[in-house]
Amino acid sequence: MEKEIKQYAESMPGCKRDNKRALKLVRYADDFVIMHKNQNVVEDCKEIINSWLKDMGLELKPSKTKIVHTFDGFDFLGFNIRQYKVGKNHSKQGFKTIIKPSKEAIQKHYGQLSEVIHRHRAAPQEALISHLKPIIRGWCNYYRGVCSKETFSTVGYMLWNKLRRWGYRRHPKKSRTWVYNKYWKTKIEKNKKPWEAPKVDNWTFSTNKENLPKHAETKIVRHVKVEETRSPYDGDLIYWNTRMRKHPEMTSQKGRLLKRQKGKCAHCGLTFRNGDLLEKHHILPRALGGNDLDKNLELLHLHCHDIKHGIKINSSKLDEKPF
Repeated sequence: MEKEIKQYAESMPGCKRDNKRALKLVRYADDFVIMHKNQNVVEDCKEIINSWLKDMGLELKPSKTKIVHTFDGFDFLGFNIRQYKVGKNHSKQGFKTIIKPSKEAIQKHYGQLSEVIHRHRAAPQEALISHLKPIIRGWCNYYRGVCSKETFSTVGYMLWNKLRRWGYRRHPKKSRTWVYNKYWKTKIEKNKKPWEAPKVDNWTFSTNKENLPKHAETKIVRHVKVEETRSPYDGDLIYWNTRMRKHPEMTSQKGRLLKRQKGKCAHCGLTFRNGDLLEKHHILPRALGGNDLDKNLELLHLHCHDIKHGIKINSSKLDEKPF
């Protein structure tokens, strides 16, 4: 499919490079989006893909296929992608692209939470928390790479209302204050900076053993696009370990050191590349009382490690398998 679209872009009149840049195809499994500023080009691409699918006995489903303007927005993989018009002081292009969780995804998530609460209307609070916690964390982790802060706050408030009604139903003869005091606790979180006051949350749904995480507590971490045609199976452990912070073929300690050093050698400052030989260096030598803890270790290139210790590089080692 991608080849067909690329060939079509090259056949268009004008500069081939500019045409290929202007025509974008984003695909995930059997879902895809085609973007171009000219609607006729998008319609041509639709016909090309239809004819390409016919060779396999497939076709585009009309109910799931639509052509819309980016100012109206569209849903893709649970996200709503839309361009909003703004003034020239906000953007030179005159619009901003904002990606948020789609309304359908929010309703589905809230429905899932409501179903769990309904099933556990007579269960202990601790059991309810243990069933809600993985659902909240999984959903928030999926949407934390986009503009979800406002959505997280809204869904958190909806969940609080649902839990409040859950508490009232269990104790119809008790006052609201009694219900709040029983099921909600005060959570004090110390800041990393000692001069800042600790964060106090008086509305944490919790027992003495376990707290229910809030949607709004999830930090927004922007997604970094995967480079070109890279794959987790291409054998580039350094790239994927630096990106994912862990890799099954990399030792956990080297992974932590790579994360701390942001994928760079502690001696020369250059970024590690695929095939580089990595060595763990003791900042305080073991002969002087140093240990093998992370704080006393740093990752170096093999040749940088030899320079540190004043040892000549053994060329036979360079032919050995990395790691």
